[in-house]
Amino acid sequence: MRKSFHFLSLTILGVLLFTPKLIAQDAESQALKTQPNIIVILADDLGYADVGFNGSTDIPTPNIDRIAREGVKFTNAYVSYAVCGPSRAGILTGRYQDRFGFSRNPLLAPNDPKMGLPLSEETLADALGRVGYKSVALGKWHMGAHESLVPRKRGFTDFFGFLSGGHQYLPELWTLNDLTEARTQYDGYNTKLLRNETRVEETEYLTDALSREAVNYIQHYKDAPFFMYLAYNAPHAPLQATPEYVERFDHIKDPKRKIYAAMVSAMDDGVGRVLETLDSLKLADNTLVFFLSDNGGPEHANASDNGLLRGEKGDLFEGGIHVPFALRWPARLEGGKTYEKAISALDIFATAINQTSEPIQTKNTLDGVDLIPYLTEANSGDPHPYLFWRKFDQEEYAVRAANGLKFEIQKNQSYLFDLQHDLGETNSILKERSEDSRSLKKQYSIWNMEMKDPVFLGLLQDKLYSRQNPNRFTTN
Repeated sequence: MRKSFHFLSLTILGVLLFTPKLIAQDAESQALKTQPNIIVILADDLGYADVGFNGSTDIPTPNIDRIAREGVKFTNAYVSYAVCGPSRAGILTGRYQDRFGFSRNPLLAPNDPKMGLPLSEETLADALGRVGYKSVALGKWHMGAHESLVPRKRGFTDFFGFLSGGHQYLPELWTLNDLTEARTQYDGYNTKLLRNETRVEETEYLTDALSREAVNYIQHYKDAPFFMYLAYNAPHAPLQATPEYVERFDHIKDPKRKIYAAMVSAMDDGVGRVLETLDSLKLADNTLVFFLSDNGGPEHANASDNGLLRGEKGDLFEGGIHVPFALRWPARLEGGKTYEKAISALDIFATAINQTSEPIQTKNTLDGVDLIPYLTEANSGDPHPYLFWRKFDQEEYAVRAANGLKFEIQKNQSYLFDLQHDLGETNSILKERSEDSRSLKKQYSIWNMEMKDPVFLGLLQDKLYSRQNPNRFTTN
């Protein structure tokens, strides 16, 4: 009897000692499960008017439109730069890229540890990783090709895609085994794709391959909170599409726009596959899905359409920086809403980290804000009193106030527009509103004093960089 009692006492003691561990582990598990998943779907060079929710009639985008229909459509959403590299650096860090000298489109330079996102910066993947998130980067990286700058060194658990600023879409054109065989900037377009650090043999059209991998990784990480950065390079040049997609657009007679439309349609199919996977796994309610373009469409280069917006990719007119943007999160946001105040792609970072079950202390001060209080009407104010843009090499800049007044200097010409009444920037009111111009210029000067000069040469200095770095691609 004593032995039985002694055994029972030890058993009860063991249970009591072990129970707190079980409770703690269960609490941790529950916390991970309640943290929302984050998916950022980023198009490349997509025209403002080339999605259905912004009025497209010749290119159906039912799946992209679903994000806007079941979530929030933003009519005044901006990126932080008018071309892809700096814009993406802003998205991934939640900070104006000029704060850390990422003011140029980076070159493909696999031997240069300074050609890309500086190590002083943390990515959204870095921050979310501290509270248990798995992070996946798919598609276009463009944040540096040196081994210290690649996605898995910048907080991402997994990577599938390419390191350069663009890529061929057809697998038969991927003739280079890796970047050691590159000799020019655009040889990066011809490399085999990477899975983490290993080159792979891929047979699918690039956009389809990225969509396939997105589905696979969602299924793989369905039980853990995950962040997915699905960075399509569609519809960035070169204009390439499979017959399956081209045949959908017999009604478009312009051959360039027909292929462009096919590329957008392929991306829309991929977005549909992502949304369907979230539905089937019952993840949709607790997943934030952002959709946007990295800059405005380069209308002359890829036949995109920015609608009534003036200018195109590369400009600080609205056509270069004002982008399609939608957010869906069924658990928190009522569908079918339109938000008209000015917001920025910089806000994605702050919005994401503020929804986690544990507070995240960021390494650096963010320029973006958490959008959720504004979208739930807990905060009726303006997310940003001012938004700023700077093109360092061209000595051009722009500043937009919350009331819609926008001052800009482009090609030695100064403008002041009232975007609330003139979104197409057709009528400069500079002479009539000189005091407003001075006020906006002062705000820009204050902001600019906090920015850094570029820390690397960029795409416009390609030849100069190669002369200065004869071993750009080789170590011989």
